[in-house]
Order: sequence, then structure tokens, then C-alpha cells
Amino acid sequence: MSNETSTKHPPGDVEPYVPAWQTPPEFTVQAVVLGVLLSLIMCAANVYAGLYAGMTVSAAIPASVISMGVLRGVLRRGTILENNVVHTIASAGESLAAGIIFTVPAMVLLGLWEGFNYVETTLIAMAGGVMGVVMMIPLRRSMIVEQKELRFPEGVACAEVLKAGDRGGAEMLGIFAALGVGAALKALVSLVGLFKGTVEGAWQIGRTAFYVGTDVSPMLMAVGFIVGWEVSLLIFLGGAISFLGALPVLAYNVDFSGQDLVKALVDTGGIWDEKIRFFGIGAMLAAGVYSILKISGSMGAALRTAVRGVRGLEDVSALPRTEQGITGRWLLGLMVMCLVLIAVVYTLMTGSALTVAVTTATMFVLAFFFVAVASYIVGLVGASNSPVSGMTICTVLITAGLLLVLGYTGEAGMLATLGVAGVVCCAACTSGDICQDLKIGQIVGATPRRLQTGEIIGTMIAASIIAPTMQLLQNAYGIGKPVREGVAALRAPQAVMFEKLVSGIFGAERNLPWDLVAYGAAVGLAAILIDRIFLQPRAAKFRLHAMPLAVGMYLPWTVTFPILLGGLVYQFVQWRSRARGDSPRTRQAGIHRGLLFSSGLVAGEAIMGILIALLMMTPLEMPLLEDWPKGGLPVDLVSLAAVAAVMGLLVLKSLRKGADSTD
Repeated sequence: MSNETSTKHPPGDVEPYVPAWQTPPEFTVQAVVLGVLLSLIMCAANVYAGLYAGMTVSAAIPASVISMGVLRGVLRRGTILENNVVHTIASAGESLAAGIIFTVPAMVLLGLWEGFNYVETTLIAMAGGVMGVVMMIPLRRSMIVEQKELRFPEGVACAEVLKAGDRGGAEMLGIFAALGVGAALKALVSLVGLFKGTVEGAWQIGRTAFYVGTDVSPMLMAVGFIVGWEVSLLIFLGGAISFLGALPVLAYNVDFSGQDLVKALVDTGGIWDEKIRFFGIGAMLAAGVYSILKISGSMGAALRTAVRGVRGLEDVSALPRTEQGITGRWLLGLMVMCLVLIAVVYTLMTGSALTVAVTTATMFVLAFFFVAVASYIVGLVGASNSPVSGMTICTVLITAGLLLVLGYTGEAGMLATLGVAGVVCCAACTSGDICQDLKIGQIVGATPRRLQTGEIIGTMIAASIIAPTMQLLQNAYGIGKPVREGVAALRAPQAVMFEKLVSGIFGAERNLPWDLVAYGAAVGLAAILIDRIFLQPRAAKFRLHAMPLAVGMYLPWTVTFPILLGGLVYQFVQWRSRARGDSPRTRQAGIHRGLLFSSGLVAGEAIMGILIALLMMTPLEMPLLEDWPKGGLPVDLVSLAAVAAVMGLLVLKSLRKGADSTD
């Protein structure tokens, strides 16, 4: 074992759980079949959940728990590497759904398509998804091994779930207890309606207005614990810049008379939706460019490695099992296949050879850029917090700008722009997913080639059901607008946003808030300069990393606040453990128990979210407590008490005296 893998590093960068010289069952028939079934289920569920609420449910941890329950609990067999393959294939369906729902429905909303064209939608999903995997493969070593600052919080949590499930015993029971807590609270919020899903309020003070709020979400608090205090604080500070700084400025002298103040500030069509989003996008543009520059050296090395693999100069058989990935002719063949599929779909959409050439070249460059950015962000703050919609907006702006220069207008410009954005969005989503899966594989000792193959299988199969699923939802409810009176349409917030963005660029009125994008970019640049000039030279403990700050500026305040609460719990556990004189080993064991409990909370809420998404496709009315009070101070206090209870459980679990071992 090399020194690199045996030396202790931050969580997740440790010696593989299954050593390279061991070859337990991994890519088995039962693992692949179960993974494919879960990929289809989670893809369909997340298409609905994303169109309904604007967020998809991360599938890595839920799929791991389901896999362990089926393989170990029902079939009485299954290794940790088989479970890892299952969740890798399953998570491909979720990530692909997230990539499609942002852009393709906008084509229907704009009237460019009468319905969800099966061939075009499937090819966009398949080509973009596979391209994201293929482009990330050469970046594996630079992102996962060399970039020590990337902690992969959700990947570490998923690996802990897999290891605990392999060991069984008390650790697994603890995870399932946390899973029950997360699932129960999610059900009480979304299924039963006992608690409010969001506690929020807005007040007009003088000539302006202020807004605060938090989601009642164990999953978001758990993510805050997993990413730790510094990152959670940066995300919250980004939210504070937007909601305590920019929003009151933009609300100054606005006439809110006769309006619901909360809706006027943050709902669809409100100040946050119409303006603050673009403020955050500007910050992410600056942070994204800086992230690319920061890892440019590693990316160059990764590209040289990829070229050696394509040329057949690298003998992967000579590498340890845990370092063997897809290379050579297979890598080149997959990339050529993706480009051919993309050229076919662009031909079907535009019918112009020149447009196909321009859009394919633009897509390729932007896909590579955002694949690298998405992979980096997943390593920094996790897949659930990766601002893929922001990257897609950047893609739309860049592509639209190029097409406008070339003279494209009207429907031709809209189709070409959304075609590029759809492929790039799918590529960014699947690249972040496979990057996280490969990190999990590094921790548990999986074979990279098996995981990469599994991700490609899951992506290609899940792509086949997306168009029928969206067409079914369109026929039943309507997407963005109701199909008939008395039926609540699926809001599709991202798709509606892209409809406005593209129509604003290519329509008769071009009224994009470029000033807000510029202001956000200035904030991101200021954060970079402060960190480089003042904090980094002094080796400051707290660093002003631009990307998590920009993520916080873009996310809703109700998302950033519970993440901060989880980070506060992490910091309190560290402080309390030191105050009572615990040894470093005991403190590490406490954080380990907290990570396991947090993993269970994430799994519980995510699984229940998927089940509720499936129930929403039935005639069942939700929430079940139709007559339960939904507003007022008492309901808010009860909901906040549930948040406090989850925080208390996480503290107690982390500080509980137990074995010092973190193995």
C-alpha cells in the first residue's frame, strides 16, 4: 500500500475499506438488475418532484440503504462493493432527471414543441448524461486524489452508510433509527401536514422590507453537519448578502400594498425569483472561472493522462484494481458516440448543418468547462447543493450571446440555445454524480471501471423513460400552466425561469438584468481578492472560499438557514468535546457517530421524499390533515420545535460516550 493511501487525511481520504488485492463480488447480475430498477424508479419520481417543487432528491444514500435491505436482508448475500454498484447505477437516474427538467420543459412552455418529443428528449438525456461521465473520467485522479481540499461531504456520508451496513450491528441500527427520524418528520410535513414545511415571515420596515425563513428539513441540517462549520457558514453568509443586503435594497420604495409580502419578495415572480437569482448567478460566474483557473494544473495533467489512455500507452492491467478505469479506445468510442447522437438531435431540432456545427462545438466547450466545475463543487459542498441551474443559466447566456452575434433570432435561436443548455445541464449533473460515486468507490475500495460502466448503463436506460413520464404529467396536470380548470399545475420553477430567460433574449423585448449579474460577479471577485490578499498569506483558519459563498447567494434563504444549523451543531460538538477534556480519538469518534446519524437523516428524508413523490401520482389528497391550521404563531413554534428536537438528537448522538474507534 502506498504512503498516499495509508496516510491519514481528512474524512473520506483514507485507506480503502476493501484493499486492492481483494476481489470480492462487485459487478454481479443481481447488483446490476437491482440498480437498473432503482434507477428507473428514482428517475421517474425525481422528474415529478423536480417539476413539482424545483428540487430533486439525491439518490446515493437512499439507494445504498435500499440495496443493503434487498441484498443483505432479503437475498441474504451481497458485498459492500455490490451495494456500491447498485447505488451508482441508481443515482444515475436521479441525476439525469435533474438535468432534463431544467431545460426541456421550457421548449414546451415556449411553444417550440407541442409535446415532449420522444426521440429528441431521449437523445438529449442519453448523449448529455453519457458525455458527463466520459468527460469526468480523465479528471478522476486530479479531482479525487490530488485535490485535498475537496471533502465530498455526501460521498463520505454514503461511504459510512455502506461500511456500517457491511459491519452491521449497533452502527447499522443507529443509521436506521436516524432514517426513521428523517422519514417520520418528512411524512409529518409533506404527507400528513402536521408541521409546516417552511417557517417564514416578512415585514415592511420604513420604505423597504425584510424576509427570514427556514425549511423544516432534517436532511438540510444533516448536510450542514457533514460539510462542517466553515462551509455551512460561508453558504449562510452568501444567503445573508442576498437576503439581508440585496433584497432590502431592491425592495426599497416598492409599493407592496394589497400584496402578500412573502409572495412579493420570494415566490415565483417575486423580487428573489426575478432579481436575486441573477445576482447569485453573477457571483457563481466569477467563482466558477476562478475554480477552473485554480485547478487548471491538475486538469492539464488529467488531460495528458486521458490522451495516453486513448493512445493505448497506459496499461491499466498493470495498475491496482482500485485504480483501473475506462481508457483507450473505449473512452474515445464513447465520446464519438455522444457527439454523433448530439449532432443527430440538433439536426432534428434545427434542420440546419451550419447551426448543428455551431451548437455542437459550443456545447462541447461549455460541457467540458461545467463538468469540471460541477465535479469540483460536488467535492466542496455535496451533490445536493451543486448549483447546476446556475451553470445552465451561464450556458444559456454564453450560447445565446454567440448565436445573437451570428445573427440567430426568434425560434431558431431559442431551439439552438435550449438544445445546447439541455445537453450541458445533463452532462454537469451526471459528472457531479459520477465524481461523488468515484470518491465513494475510493473510500470503500471499488473498481473505478465497474462504477463508470454502471453509471453509463443507468444513464442510458433511465433516459428512455423521461419523455413518457413528462408527457404523462403534462397531460394530467400541466407543466408551468394547468391543462384544465380546477387542476393545479406542476410549477416547474427552473423551466419557467429558462422560458423567461430565453424569451427575454430572443423575443421582442430584451430586458435581462445585466446590472444584477455584474453586481453579483463583483461580490464574487471581492471575496476571491479578500481571501487571496488577506486570509491565505496569513494561513487564516477561516477562508473566504468564493464558490460556497456564491452558492449561498443563489439558494433560497430557507435552504441556507438549516444548513447553518447543522454546521452549528458540528461546531458545538467539537467545542463541547474539548471542554470536557475528551482525547482527540474520542472527539473523532463523536464526529464519526454524528456523520453516521446525519447519513441516516439524509437517507430517511430522501427515501420518504421519493415515496411521497410516487404517492403524488395517485388520487391521494395531500396533506391528509386538510383542516389542520397551516398558519399562525403556534404552528410556526411547533414546527421550529421539531427542528430543535432534531438538532438535539444530533448533539446527543455525537456526544454520547462510546467506543473510540472510528473504524
